[in-house]
Amino acid sequence: MRNVVFTLLVAGAVLSFAAGQASVDSKLQGQLKQVFPGASGFSLKGGSPPHFTAFSDPGSKNVAGFVFWTTELEPLERGYDGPIKMLVGLDTKGILTGILVVEHHEPYGDFSVEPPQFAAQFKSKNIRDPFKVGGDIDAVSRATISINSATRAIRNSARRIARQLLTPDGQVK
Repeated sequence: MRNVVFTLLVAGAVLSFAAGQASVDSKLQGQLKQVFPGASGFSLKGGSPPHFTAFSDPGSKNVAGFVFWTTELEPLERGYDGPIKMLVGLDTKGILTGILVVEHHEPYGDFSVEPPQFAAQFKSKNIRDPFKVGGDIDAVSRATISINSATRAIRNSARRIARQLLTPDGQVK
């Protein structure tokens, strides 16, 4: 009897998890569209490294790029007060399509990683760019650790996605 109950509990948990993966909720759908505005739709998250695939045409399988969480690709990257969870869009040419800071616990986040200007400076940036704070990325006084960490997380995770999923000439592997 105990084994039957345990089996039913495990089966229920698996089915609940699978049902939660069956579609992208509307909040996440909006976030995906925000970081990859040119996409007509998105896949469920999957693959290695974990990502959402962005499609260019409605109902087609033409890949426009990928969207991913920095915290899943660079889990050890920490700001001043922990990880900075960001959603990043990357097209097939290695160009960032958008960044969205979703969660952080930075004491100076309200004037460093939280303002829209922080994310906006990454839009249209090539992954081959240096991503140097104080150079091609704006520095923010009193938020050096947060800005440096967020910048490294974006750069490293985008480059990892590109290495794993794209060829040097911008084709999907």
